[in-house]
Amino acid sequence: MDSRPTIYLYTDGAASGNPGPGGYGVVLKCGTRVKEISGGFAKTTNNRMELLAVIIGLEAIKWENARVEVWSDSKYVVSAITEGWLEKWILKGWKKVKNPDLWQRFLPLYKAHQVTFHWIKGHAGHPENERCDRLAVAAYGQDGLPEDTGYILSKEICQETTNSLWE
Repeated sequence: MDSRPTIYLYTDGAASGNPGPGGYGVVLKCGTRVKEISGGFAKTTNNRMELLAVIIGLEAIKWENARVEVWSDSKYVVSAITEGWLEKWILKGWKKVKNPDLWQRFLPLYKAHQVTFHWIKGHAGHPENERCDRLAVAAYGQDGLPEDTGYILSKEICQETTNSLWE
């Protein structure tokens, strides 16, 4: 029997404009230990930052097969798992999926642990969610943010596809 405690992963993503500067915030809790992580990008979307927050949080876990409870205010992220969207996207070969680069990065992390997802209402006073929001907003407020190459690439592919329709 595994006696390791459950890891609680709280996440939030934010963007000023959509697209615009964006950031993610992560709070990991396990027993009495707490770890906070944040980062930002010059131009991205809110949904990318919501998903990236979960990815960054899962990447920070060093145990194998950890029990992880993810708490997110993103219906996009939570519903992709709880409503079976992710499984359908995989079966369809990632066609017409937004943020496939991030979902493909997420998948092996998700499979490596025992992960359950919970949706919480954002900006409703939940202490960890509020902390994640502050971390995300502070992250995108910094100068000299890097480019979100996944966002840029997905926009270029979309533009090329649209242009080829008319040529």
